[in-house]
Amino acid sequence: MTEERDCGILLGMADSAGSGAGTAQAALDAVQRYPREAIAIGRRVLAAGHADADERSTAERAIGLALREINDLPGALRHLRRAVRAADSPRVRALARMSLGYVLANAGRTGAALRAVTLALPRLTGADAGRARMQRGVVLHYRGRFDEAVRDYGIAVEVARREGDLLLEARARNNRGLLNAHRGTGRDADDDLSRSAAIFSQLGLDLAAADARWNIGIAAGQRGDVAGALRDFAIVDEEYRRLSVPRPALLLDRFELLLSVPLVDEAVEVATTAVSELRRRGMASDLAEALLARARAALLAGDLDTAATAAASARARFRRQGRRIWAAFARHVELRAEFARGNRSAALLTAMVRTAGQLDATGWPSPALTTRIEAARLAEALGQPARAAGLLAVAARAHRRGTAPHRAQGWYALALRRRLDGDLRGAARALRRGLAVLDGHRASLGATELRAHSGTYGHELAAEGLDLAVRAGRPAQVLAWAERWRANALRMRAVQPPQDPELAAALAELRMVSTALEDALLAGHPVHTLRRSQGRLEQRIRELARGVGGAARGAADDGLVAPPSVRALAATLGDAVLLELVTHGPRLRAVLVRGGRTSLHDLGPLDEALGRARRHRFGLRRLVTTGDSASARAGVEFAATALDRQLFDPVRRLLGDRPLVIVPIGALHAVAWAGLPTCSGRPVTVAPSATVWLRAAARIVPTGPPVLVAGPRLPAAETEVRQLGAALPGARHLTGGDATADAVTDALNATALAHVAAHGTFRADNPLFSTLELADGPLTAYELERLTHPPGCVVLSACDSGLSGVRPGDEVMGFTAVLLAMGARTLIATVLPVPADLTTALMLDLHRRMRAGAAPAVALADAQRAFAAGGAAAHATAAAFVCFGAG
Repeated sequence: MTEERDCGILLGMADSAGSGAGTAQAALDAVQRYPREAIAIGRRVLAAGHADADERSTAERAIGLALREINDLPGALRHLRRAVRAADSPRVRALARMSLGYVLANAGRTGAALRAVTLALPRLTGADAGRARMQRGVVLHYRGRFDEAVRDYGIAVEVARREGDLLLEARARNNRGLLNAHRGTGRDADDDLSRSAAIFSQLGLDLAAADARWNIGIAAGQRGDVAGALRDFAIVDEEYRRLSVPRPALLLDRFELLLSVPLVDEAVEVATTAVSELRRRGMASDLAEALLARARAALLAGDLDTAATAAASARARFRRQGRRIWAAFARHVELRAEFARGNRSAALLTAMVRTAGQLDATGWPSPALTTRIEAARLAEALGQPARAAGLLAVAARAHRRGTAPHRAQGWYALALRRRLDGDLRGAARALRRGLAVLDGHRASLGATELRAHSGTYGHELAAEGLDLAVRAGRPAQVLAWAERWRANALRMRAVQPPQDPELAAALAELRMVSTALEDALLAGHPVHTLRRSQGRLEQRIRELARGVGGAARGAADDGLVAPPSVRALAATLGDAVLLELVTHGPRLRAVLVRGGRTSLHDLGPLDEALGRARRHRFGLRRLVTTGDSASARAGVEFAATALDRQLFDPVRRLLGDRPLVIVPIGALHAVAWAGLPTCSGRPVTVAPSATVWLRAAARIVPTGPPVLVAGPRLPAAETEVRQLGAALPGARHLTGGDATADAVTDALNATALAHVAAHGTFRADNPLFSTLELADGPLTAYELERLTHPPGCVVLSACDSGLSGVRPGDEVMGFTAVLLAMGARTLIATVLPVPADLTTALMLDLHRRMRAGAAPAVALADAQRAFAAGGAAAHATAAAFVCFGAG
């Protein structure tokens, strides 16, 4: 679950009208607009030698504050201490102390910062006193004394309005708005931040206006508008680039948003970068938060050693900085890592309960909730059911308020409490309510990628419901619980993103850069600059795509399609059998639907199935890539037989020779099913979920003419397309320079059948950047989301084109997910590398059979059976193709 943090951009008082004379004041005035120019002006004042003491103090203060703007905290502190020493008048000295306090807080020395600002207050009146109040609010904000900080910000706003000081009002409103955003007072926060940004723009302070708009993005993220926050961040990030002002601490804001989805891999990367960058710049306060971010991301990623080490380091830093609230937050992460490691001691239970109480008392309810639930599970494991029930009763209150993930956790706690009391029906009702809350949250995310990653949040609830159903021996309920969690992103009705010219331009630029990178690699030229450009563009595209999807959500029917009933499945299955695999602790189980009846089967240890699937895949890949040999054939046969027996022996009697619809668990999505004896020659359709299969089966196939595409650098592709054209009269051919990304995307709209023969690359790090190589560069899965009238059947003969990245919730990402989500009925693609010559012959046979009227799954099975008789390499090539969707 996401945790609130005191992130964002707190603005201190960079200048004070009338605090110095002449050129020194000009330096101070330039701090926010042109920090480097302010440094140059201040140094000229000091070098001239004729300035009086107060003017020297003002110049030193201008230099120090400008250095803070460009993140040189040691230099800033050095000049601000000189400013305090140089001042002659009490007022100028107090103003210097005020600025020193602000930068000390930035450096993590909040105790010294509070002393400096408090010393300054009695010497100041009017607008100066208002500025000092705001500055003290900043320090209190850093120290976690939020109520006092809000009070000081409010006094500063009142003083500013009375004195007509727009700059002070803007800064105080910015800080109060940011703090209120974290405290959940959304309307007040939005009013303050919007007013602040407007005043800064009115004053011509572009950098400060950008900072306030960044905080508006943070407020959007805090109220659950992830897509809106990503959109705001992307826009403001461009403004920072224009202004050439680094903002490394803002990585922490991006981290929070990534973790709220959660996009765990990206969050790990951002947290690691933040730690390195902030340590290099000596930004101690933000560094401690970055270490905590690294710990939280590592915990979600299952890297328990890093989680524990980074959390302990962050906690030590927070304690040195006097930030007790943050230290409790870091302790929470340490304790969760210990629990995940298997520690089940009474000492751990005591520490968890104490930390949960500390977090609650200091206004951090989400980490308190998570810690309390895990403490309850620990208490139950230690034989203390009464204590577990008490902890769960407190945690269950969260279902009434807060963000969607927070409320879902509350429902989960209520379900655990009811199960502990023996109320199994009540537990199931609570779990369903929690998942319903998450469904609404997922729909609001809009973008396919964000929806796919958000499956993490439903894991605990659905797994608990599935466990209840398995223990009760109710297969229909097991199927229902599996479907409530599985591939939820694809169960959403697709959001059609608007045609965003900025996103289209970024995708086109990425295509050019990727092509140049490929050419440079082939020529042996340096590629470092091109790789950096590629990484920057991919990040930009991710942000734009997420924001565009979110912007479209309000105008689309993007509700969740309900899991199907057994009756609905049976009516569409006809003679076919549906086999849905589910993970239940360390066991692999299956629900079989046949003739309107369901049955539940234990398929044995999960680890054994995964190991056998890896060995089978390795063996087939070896046959295709290194050639036929007796040992390779024997290895494939052994692995295939072992996996086949585990998966199908328990259900063989019920399968008979019927067509088969398989819904695998995520880790088995890459199985070459036709290579298993039970599936060989049998029509087999693979779907991410039964819901997705049923929805695809109901789609009407469009009537547009076939489209045949040949990509570059693949001589067999044009031959393949030419031969297919003879078998598919009236087909539209896109070859050579005509096979561009835009032309192919347009041609796919409303076609009954599309065949694409092109080099393919699967990107495990981000499957939506998996590509098909076309005449003008790579076509990414992202770009297929622009389809407005999806094709009926798509055949991708490229290597690995059917592979998917799998995220929590058995969410699949890649060409398969995008095409099915956008409305394609069927996709035939490969899950292994395939040789061009053998592939062409198989594809010709496949299309002839479909042309004769066979359904895609039937045509593929018959073509595979005939082709596999040609030897081991032919068998491996045939097995590499899988029919996804409706079949």
